[in-house]
Amino acid sequence: MFPALKSKRPEDKSEAKIDQGPMGSEGPEFSSKSPNVAETAVDEEDLHFKGETAAIEQETHDNPEIAALPLSVRQLINLTDDPNLPTITFRYFVLSTIFVISGAFLSQMSYFRTTKAPYSIFFVQIACHYAGHFMARVLPDWKIGLPGTRFSFSLNPAPWSIKEHVLVTLTAASGATYNLGYAPIVLAELWSGGCNLLHAFDQYIWPQALMQTTLFETFRKTDISSAVARRQMKVFFFALLGMTMWQFLPEYVFPFTSSLAFLCWVAPRNPVANFIGSGIGGMGFLNLSLDWSNVNWNGSSIMTTPYWTQQSGGDLGCFKHGLMSNSLFLGNGTTYPILDVLTPDYHLNTTAYEEYGPMYMGLQNVWATFFDYAKLPAAVTWILTFGYAQVSGNVRRIWSSRKAGKSMKSESIHHQYHDRLNVIQRQYKEIPWWWYAILFSVAFVILIVFLALGHLFIPIWTLFVALASAAVLVIPFAWLYAISNYQLETGSFNELMYGYMVHTKAGEAHQHPCGPSVYGSIAGDAWYRAQYMLQDQKIGHYMHIPPRTVFFSQIFGTCMGVPINYAVIRWIMDTKGDYLTGKKTDPLNQWTGQSLRTSNTMGVQYAVLGPKRLLPETEMAVLPWSFLIGAVIPPILFRFHRFFPRLRIDLWNVSIFFGGLAMFYGNISTGYTSAIIGGYVVMY
Repeated sequence: MFPALKSKRPEDKSEAKIDQGPMGSEGPEFSSKSPNVAETAVDEEDLHFKGETAAIEQETHDNPEIAALPLSVRQLINLTDDPNLPTITFRYFVLSTIFVISGAFLSQMSYFRTTKAPYSIFFVQIACHYAGHFMARVLPDWKIGLPGTRFSFSLNPAPWSIKEHVLVTLTAASGATYNLGYAPIVLAELWSGGCNLLHAFDQYIWPQALMQTTLFETFRKTDISSAVARRQMKVFFFALLGMTMWQFLPEYVFPFTSSLAFLCWVAPRNPVANFIGSGIGGMGFLNLSLDWSNVNWNGSSIMTTPYWTQQSGGDLGCFKHGLMSNSLFLGNGTTYPILDVLTPDYHLNTTAYEEYGPMYMGLQNVWATFFDYAKLPAAVTWILTFGYAQVSGNVRRIWSSRKAGKSMKSESIHHQYHDRLNVIQRQYKEIPWWWYAILFSVAFVILIVFLALGHLFIPIWTLFVALASAAVLVIPFAWLYAISNYQLETGSFNELMYGYMVHTKAGEAHQHPCGPSVYGSIAGDAWYRAQYMLQDQKIGHYMHIPPRTVFFSQIFGTCMGVPINYAVIRWIMDTKGDYLTGKKTDPLNQWTGQSLRTSNTMGVQYAVLGPKRLLPETEMAVLPWSFLIGAVIPPILFRFHRFFPRLRIDLWNVSIFFGGLAMFYGNISTGYTSAIIGGYVVMY
């Protein structure tokens, strides 16, 4: 299954031929690089960039396999493959364990703190390169056999390979993350007591995957002593050092540079100008920020996200104002005493509720919720209009591949496409559907058992609704992410659905405030994990990694990361629980659990109070209209696009626009102007 377990020494120079198959196009054979080929490649890489691009485009005209690829892919991706490179090795397991354990710990811990310190996968990608070469240099070439078996492996089978590098990074991407399931666990204890669809299709570039692949390619070229790659790495590390030092300027040395309010400078005593120009407590008009965390205001990088996505999602979504808070209020504006209106079994105490009165949301939070609802139907109708031709064509190809597979067992989805990347991937076995079926069945049975025992607060039948809704939404959401690098979040919509379901006769016994978090973790994680798996499969597609090996790395990383996540949750609840509940004051004001407070607010709103009590309030009456508005705008824009194609209305994605409007930033509005300028400079 994993040929990398065989010892492959540097002197092995066996060729790797690729059969074209009956549906393949006429194309050259691909072979592992001999020293002469490597020297030629180095000479070619020393050419000027424009000359290299011209050579690529000339080959594009001569070879239809390359012409079928998008321009950015042709220029950035290596289109040759050596199938003899090691993949799953002893070094892979050691480095994966180190990076997953540390990453899962830091990522999970960050979600309890006021300021998050995300565990960057790019750090793993960079550190792994040098750690892998170090291990290949110092480890002995010992062959280790397991007692009582014929199985053996080498500690150091071959030089460190780019495929090992990719797999360690993908394992960390799967396991070195936080887990959505942390919210109901903590809330209960502290407060309450389709997978082949997009990765094989090269018109979907997956911007994040393409950027990571570009860095992998730079490391690969460095390994073969490419002068161009060495210059690129020097530029990269100088830029990294410069940005690291620069962050000390707005963060510690000169905080003034984090918000440069020109209108406040011009009219310091004009309250209207101060409000319009201030980025802290104001609108942030013409406000510049030199703080990178403010420039990347939306949680994604301006360097990886297409400029049209940046414009749709945030630079247009900055126009929202009002009372800014994610808490619940009494009619007089004070914080609502949530625990006082709950019974000992965490149901609504109607007598106390009538005494305190209705729960109110901040005006900004109401409109953020409105657009949070609107973006979901907008995503569905957008793909039915603007994306229908592409997606339907891909579905037909998958169906044809399944039918052909019955008569030709050797064919996979890659035989339906004739570009160079898919031709290369034909030599590797595809992931069989029953692997996914077993994985789903195991997880499904575990969930059913825990629900039947009453440990997860939700009725069993809502599990089927959660999985069905995730299955429907994963296609439009993954399509949007594949072309825009924008991930739609489904949190409040899932909680709303759960609120309606438990405020029925069948669900009235499950109105626990932790229920919405459990339901959202199941329905949301089904999509988020699917997105991560698809993105990793796309990186594997770009880097010519066997799909089954990529699948193994994903499962291995997840199985290793989840226990670490739970251990961190237990440690924080045992040592920082009083800070999170407010019983004690954190002197550093870091252990605030703001994300948990938001989850707690939604749990009370949707499970305890219920949508029927929540939405009839005057300020909430607008929320049901969000679904209609989100559903009808994409078809209207599609009609305009048919009549005015030069306006590129197909880039005016309202799902991204609504998602930007739904983001909650408190009273901080600095960084918008800097993001517009920075995004334009980086992309153009």
